Amino acid sequence: MTQLSAVVITQNEELNIEACLASLSFADEILVIDDYSTDDTVKLAKKYNAHVIKRHLENDFATQRNFALSKAEGKWVLFVDADEVVTRELSNEITQCVNDPVLPFSGFLIRRTDEMWGRKILYGECGTIALLRLIRKGSGKWIRPVHEIYVSADKREKVYQLKNSLMHYPHKTLSEFIADTDRMSTLHAQANEKEGKRSSILKIIFWPPLKFIQNYFFKMGFRDGTQGFMIAAVMSFHSYLAWSKLYLLQRK
Repeated sequence: MTQLSAVVITQNEELNIEACLASLSFADEILVIDDYSTDDTVKLAKKYNAHVIKRHLENDFATQRNFALSKAEGKWVLFVDADEVVTRELSNEITQCVNDPVLPFSGFLIRRTDEMWGRKILYGECGTIALLRLIRKGSGKWIRPVHEIYVSADKREKVYQLKNSLMHYPHKTLSEFIADTDRMSTLHAQANEKEGKRSSILKIIFWPPLKFIQNYFFKMGFRDGTQGFMIAAVMSFHSYLAWSKLYLLQRK
C-alpha cells in the first residue's frame, strides 16, 4: 500500500511548481490537482512524475482538497501549496511519522515560515501559523470554501505538531499581495455570509485597526522590520475589505 501521497493544488504556478515538486521527491505519490492552467504548470509537473488531474476550483478550496483526498492512494496525505517547499529536515520527520505503525494521531500540524521580499518572517500573523497539513486518509474531511478547516470524523482523535517548518514564498511583489488580498477577502466574505456571520459599520471601522495593532504590536510584527509593517498593514486592509464586502452582501 502506498504510504504517503503529496497533493498540490495549482493554477498558473509555473514560477513556483518546480521547487515545490522537487521538495516532494520523498513522497510515494505526487498528485497535482490543476485548475486548467494556461501556462506551463502541467508540463513542468509531469517532469517530476506527478499525476496531474484537471478540475475546476470554482473558488472552493475545501471541495478541491476533498477531491484530492478521494484520488490519493496513500495511507497519509500531505497537502502543500505550490509556493511552499518542504525542507529536508521536515521531509525526514514526516517520513519517520508516517512509517510508525502505532502512531496515535490522525493528523499533524506543520508550522509555516514565510519568506517575503528577502526576509524570513518570524513574528506577526504570518510568523505564528501552524497548519494541519498531514492527514491520515479517511479520518475526516475539509470544510469551508476559503481558509478551509479539516474536521475529524472522530472528535477523540488527536493531532500533533511537528518540530520542523514548511518554507513559504508568497507574494513576489506588493502589488501581487494586494491583488490576492482583494480576491481572498471576497471569498472570505461570501463564506462568512453562508455561515450566518454579520458585519456592521462598527466592525468596518474598528476591526481593521485592531487587527493591525494585534499583528504589529502584540504579535511583535515590528521585529520583522519594514516587511513586518507592510504585512500588518495589508492584513488590516484584508479585514476592512472582508467586513465591508460582507456588509454589502447583507444589503442586497
